[in-house]
Amino acid sequence: MVEDSSNTLMRMAAFQRVQELQQVYGHLTAKELRLGFDFDGKRIPLVNPQRGIFKPKQMQFLLSIRTVFPRPGGKVWYDDQRKVHRQIYGSDESVDYAFMGSNPNAADNRWLREAFENRIAVIYFLGIAPGRYQATLPTFISGWDANTLKASLAFGLPAREGAIHQGSLSEAVIGAYPDSSLERRYALQSVKRRLHQSSFREAIIHAYNGRCAVSGIPEPLLLDAAHIVPDKHEELGQPVIPNGLPLSKIHHAAFDSHLIGIDPDYRLHVSERLLDKEDGPLLESLKHLDGSAIHLPSRHTDRPDRERLALRFESFKAAA
Repeated sequence: MVEDSSNTLMRMAAFQRVQELQQVYGHLTAKELRLGFDFDGKRIPLVNPQRGIFKPKQMQFLLSIRTVFPRPGGKVWYDDQRKVHRQIYGSDESVDYAFMGSNPNAADNRWLREAFENRIAVIYFLGIAPGRYQATLPTFISGWDANTLKASLAFGLPAREGAIHQGSLSEAVIGAYPDSSLERRYALQSVKRRLHQSSFREAIIHAYNGRCAVSGIPEPLLLDAAHIVPDKHEELGQPVIPNGLPLSKIHHAAFDSHLIGIDPDYRLHVSERLLDKEDGPLLESLKHLDGSAIHLPSRHTDRPDRERLALRFESFKAAA
């Protein structure tokens, strides 16, 4: 069975909408997903809030699948995030996706099988924090097993601008099926990197209650997760909370450029290069940071590691 042209155009509209949302918000919440997408003057949902496998009634095949990040009772969610994502990090080419219930012929599971048999590109909303998702697209159902009650997911090759060839408009918008083992491995590595970055950012921002550690600005959309010790450092560069700081874009740039530094006692230092300049209120706000303390997370275990801060502060002093 082949997806008809109207359904292909509908799928392309859904993919484009999700890509637009992700460009604006970075990671998606139920609020953004609830908006759905427009096609031919109608609003079509992107997900079913109650179920992880979703095919809109207007569409011929499955549109999206979803993995929810659990909210552990009585624990901070990011303490357990390695468990939630360990299968993706430990896989080589594909990952498992559990059926709904124990009946392989239930409607949700049939949708998975049909998508597998017809190589349908779907959107995978991967939970990266409670109520927050990273859209991974295109994703393909690369296997379906009634005995184990599991499907396999392979991540596709992303759409490339100007990649229309042999009349394949859908591949130019949605992306392509990874036919070879090399392609599947390459696509999965890309997903791992994005998940790694997204999980680190969400955990850092949550630990600091959504505020910049330097300015205190309370808008997560304006914040980056900055490494104290760069991730290329094998011993101390891990993506863990004590090696990160939530910083606004300008403070992140200043920190990475050694224009501001943080000593092991959490005090801020401003480089002489900035202190000697006179150029308006934004620069003055940076200069006024000199000698002040950063905002710290409420949990002591989440505070910046002093050894890492000392190492980074040496780089700041060397750049002076």
